[in-house]
Amino acid sequence: MGGVEHAGGVGLEHAGGLEHAGGVEHAGGVSDASGVRLARISSEPLDLDAHLRAVDDAGAGALTTFVGRVRDHDPDAAGAVVALEYTAHPDAETGLVRIAADAIGGGGAIVAVSHRIGRLAVGDAAVVIAVASSHRAEAFEVCRTIIETIKTDLPVWKRQVEADGTTAWKGLGG
Repeated sequence: MGGVEHAGGVGLEHAGGLEHAGGVEHAGGVSDASGVRLARISSEPLDLDAHLRAVDDAGAGALTTFVGRVRDHDPDAAGAVVALEYTAHPDAETGLVRIAADAIGGGGAIVAVSHRIGRLAVGDAAVVIAVASSHRAEAFEVCRTIIETIKTDLPVWKRQVEADGTTAWKGLGG
């Protein structure tokens, strides 16, 4: 999997890749968060199919997904956006597990969520969320809560790169 890159620019290496126990898979270690099957910060491309497999459950009648992708424009950009460069705090993965567990609350949803770091080109997936539950209302609510909380609470920052080389930090402080 590689290391987790954070705002200071220093990578944290996780020997052996992902660890998992109690059904939760993440690079930073073990979590006992009920219903969270996968929560990770990754420097590798995100795989929607892997997230779908992680939440596969015979009791789930609903499955929702969200894929946040790098787009080629921004209302504040003077020109075309060509890339986003994401960095994360060393504790971001632990925060991602907490965000997913809090979104599930006392419900029975099953979650897989990942956030990408590093330089991403237009079209690359920056966030992938899959939620399975007995009913659609819960699946939609949990998925929406996770992405909204990631945007405001997860210590991940992005620098927007325009075609002319201009850069700007985006989304700081929510």
